Amino acid sequence: MSAADTIEVRAIVTMTTSALQTIVANAKALVGPDARGHYRVDTADLVSHMVSRFLLERDFEAYVKDIGNYPKLTPETMQ
Repeated sequence: MSAADTIEVRAIVTMTTSALQTIVANAKALVGPDARGHYRVDTADLVSHMVSRFLLERDFEAYVKDIGNYPKLTPETMQ
C-alpha cells in the first residue's frame, strides 16, 4: 500500500487507560530524559501512529467491508 492509497482521518478513539499508560511508559523508555530530566515525545502523535499502524496491519479494510460489524445506525447513535 502506498501513501497515495491512504488518508488521514481525525477521530475520537476509546482505549483503556492501561493501554495509554503503556504507550506513555514505552515512549519515555525509548526517548529517555533530556538534560533537564524532561521527556520530549508527543504522545498524542504516538497514539495516532500506533492506532494507524494497527489498523493497516490488522486488515481494518476487511473489517469495515463486513456490514455485520456496524452498529445499528439511528439518529441517536449518529451523534
